[in-house]
Amino acid sequence: MDWPVDPHRYLTFLGVMALLAMTPGPANLFAVATGVRDGKAAALLGMMGMNAATLVWFGAAALGLGTLVTAFPAIFRFIAIAGGLYVAWLGIQAICGTGHAPGDPGKAHLTRRGPLIDGFMVQFATPKAVLFFTAVLPPFLDPARPLAPQLALFAVATIGLDAITMSAYGLSGAALTRRMTDPAFGW
Repeated sequence: MDWPVDPHRYLTFLGVMALLAMTPGPANLFAVATGVRDGKAAALLGMMGMNAATLVWFGAAALGLGTLVTAFPAIFRFIAIAGGLYVAWLGIQAICGTGHAPGDPGKAHLTRRGPLIDGFMVQFATPKAVLFFTAVLPPFLDPARPLAPQLALFAVATIGLDAITMSAYGLSGAALTRRMTDPAFGW
């Protein structure tokens, strides 16, 4: 049987992707912050937004993002700087909103858009995503095989592993907040 992806490459990609998904970065930090600040449902919405952005990046990869970035390195620099500034701004907003229990009306919100859109923006603007699609993914692609099925299988693996880890981070943040706001919790 002729597989769309070389099985050895795919297994190697799964290992690399599992490590990348578990590594704390802007997406996982956003998941924790959203879970702490807004609870489980918001953390899961944020995860869905981040994975929607990942699908956009896979679409861009299919349309030749790597070629574009190689031909126009200023675009990569612009995306990396803009993404870093956006993530820093979100971090500042999250810090300014600390000290309130989830659902507290006095709590500062990250933005008015909600966790789904904020999650999308975090993943879309992070330099780590650009790096992944321009440096990490290409070595796993086999030019002798059709590109679309390969990208589809890599997207399934990426989104599946990201969904597991982002959800775990976000739900852990929500659980931590519940535990710390429990009157029985104390030193």
